[in-house]
Amino acid sequence: MSKRTLICLAAASLLLAPFAEAALVKVQDLVLTADGGFTPRTLPRHAFAPISFRGHADVKKTDGSIPPPLQQVVVEFDRDGRLDIAGLPVCDPSLLQEVTPEEARARCAAAIVGTGHVRVLIAREAGPPYDVAAPLTLFNGPPQGSLPTVILHTRTTVPSTQNFVITIPIERRPGPYRYRITFDVPPISAGRGSLVHVDVNIGRRYRFRGAPRSYVSARCSDNVLSTRGRFTFADGILIDGSVEKACTFR
Repeated sequence: MSKRTLICLAAASLLLAPFAEAALVKVQDLVLTADGGFTPRTLPRHAFAPISFRGHADVKKTDGSIPPPLQQVVVEFDRDGRLDIAGLPVCDPSLLQEVTPEEARARCAAAIVGTGHVRVLIAREAGPPYDVAAPLTLFNGPPQGSLPTVILHTRTTVPSTQNFVITIPIERRPGPYRYRITFDVPPISAGRGSLVHVDVNIGRRYRFRGAPRSYVSARCSDNVLSTRGRFTFADGILIDGSVEKACTFR
């Protein structure tokens, strides 16, 4: 069995594990962990209600060396989830170039839809890798044609400053998964860095025309909310699987 096949099978086991407890999988010298959840877990069966989501994921090698760089992410979201951006302020990506996380959040405060952190390991010629943590911010972005977008902003400062401003289209699709996002991960520190941790909290509430709204909402039509992901790494490793989270309807 190939290493790529082993990783795919392990990923399926990881992603299908309940997020009420941390999930962990080890394949050869690669270890992946994930944890997270959404609230409230009790939702309407037919109507949509506001939710908040939190989650984190980590990847590491047992020998402490740098994992292969992540190159592409594809994530699909259950048909029982819904995105609402009507009346939500939009952030122009040009405002986020070459600014600190604090400046980015101040410039587009009204458009923030999520916050979190990233951590990267960056190889150097001698000694252990740089271990760099940075705030992560998600903003409601301008549409690309008919597609809404979310803008990811983060900034590393070691060994040199590098800003990441990624505009991610949100595609609406028929079938069991309502939304899909696809984006390429830019090289970190000229390819010497690798993403090893990300955490995020999403749950923006706002008002439009006097009515309360939520950036993300959900219903519980079949007692399950599903998410499917595919993660491609530099050395050809592909993690592909789905997670099912239990909900109850009221």
